[in-house]
Amino acid sequence: MISFVYIAALLKMATVNTHNKYKVEVSNKQILRIAFPICLAILVPQINFITNNIFLGHYGEKFLAIAGITGVYYLIFAVVGNGLNNGLQVLISRRAGADRVDEIGNLFSQGIRISFFCAAIGIMLTYFVAPFVLKFSLSSDVLRDQAIHFLKIRIWGLPFLYLYQMRNALLVGTNQSKYLIYGTIAETVVNIVLDYGLIFGHFGLPEMGFNGAAVASIIAEGSGMIVVFIVIHYAGISKKLELFKNFKFDGKVTKLILVQSSPLIFQYAISIMSWEFFYILIEHHGERDLAISNAMRNIFGLFGVYTWSFAATTSMMVSNIIGQGKKDEVYGLIKKIIKLSLIVSVTVAILLNLFPRVFLAVYGQDQIFVDAAIPVIRVISTALILMSFSTIWLNAVAGTGNTTINLAIEIITIIFYCVYVYFVLEYFRLSILYGWMSEWVYWSSTFIFAYLYMRSGKWKKKVI
Repeated sequence: MISFVYIAALLKMATVNTHNKYKVEVSNKQILRIAFPICLAILVPQINFITNNIFLGHYGEKFLAIAGITGVYYLIFAVVGNGLNNGLQVLISRRAGADRVDEIGNLFSQGIRISFFCAAIGIMLTYFVAPFVLKFSLSSDVLRDQAIHFLKIRIWGLPFLYLYQMRNALLVGTNQSKYLIYGTIAETVVNIVLDYGLIFGHFGLPEMGFNGAAVASIIAEGSGMIVVFIVIHYAGISKKLELFKNFKFDGKVTKLILVQSSPLIFQYAISIMSWEFFYILIEHHGERDLAISNAMRNIFGLFGVYTWSFAATTSMMVSNIIGQGKKDEVYGLIKKIIKLSLIVSVTVAILLNLFPRVFLAVYGQDQIFVDAAIPVIRVISTALILMSFSTIWLNAVAGTGNTTINLAIEIITIIFYCVYVYFVLEYFRLSILYGWMSEWVYWSSTFIFAYLYMRSGKWKKKVI
């Protein structure tokens, strides 16, 4: 009798230990352990985009300008997957924190089904709608035709990207973000090698120029996706969470994911569409201003990944500790993450202001380009500091499960943003220096609304 009791106790302890690894604790060590791999995963598309631009910059400002338009367009669809990823991540984190691990596999499989459907919509829109939108938006026929041709190739990377993002939701949501690094390394290496080979015609590959960047990115995204699913399999995650046990349609779970993710999808899509609106207005100022703005987007994206990784960590950890029944620890967690995020962003801002020419030199442009871009870099560096704490509060809202509040905040701030850029760039025809100050408007507004909501305590009543 004693032996059976002893065995039962051991089994119970094993189960508890297995489930405990999916839970988080409020500490700087835990925050950094989650944020660092996420940072590398977010860095991948930024490195790919910047690599494309560095190589394409050698063909002249025109190609750098086209890369700005096409890059932001692709981002619109990429953030749809990111919204689905974040919504799914919050649900997985909540289940992990509440010891409902047996529900995670079904959440993941339904998320994959939804992502394939979204990818199909993105491809169809690019082929049948995007040409008409760009026709009436861009003043240059040459830019428009080359942008459309590029996008019809590039968009086929969307299914791979969405699967990659679903994997992010799973690993981050179950406190296993350390496995993100393998897919990240694979995708980065493949993209850099194929970019160089396909754009310039090296390694026995055809010289495809601008379109070579699109082909390289697709293959890189596919490679990263394959590697990470291999890692998930050999790490035993697939078996433990029964990820591929049942792919049958589950209407109830699908609805739950969509209800949680839809506001985030619209939030991110609206945000990037407003950025596309910004770039279209910049294009009316000429190729040089568009090329400079594209370089600024690269710099903002590259150094923003640190803040975005802390933001993703925030939504995951907030959801997890709420699942553990520790709502009173949420504010303390947010403050810890903000301190770490501010340290990094202030350091980056100092470096950007001390060595702006070093960061601009990689684009291979003339001195006039560099001189015109330096004042804009100084504006960008300040925006990075504002973003470092604003986005933490915004993602804390997402972590509570109140994603409709995220959407409401986004709509209000985007209205402020779009009104500002229209009057500054189109109506008054001021320089792009003042146009980029729109980032100050956006992040200041975001902070005010997100902070006020979290301090109200209304999120404590939300159940998902």
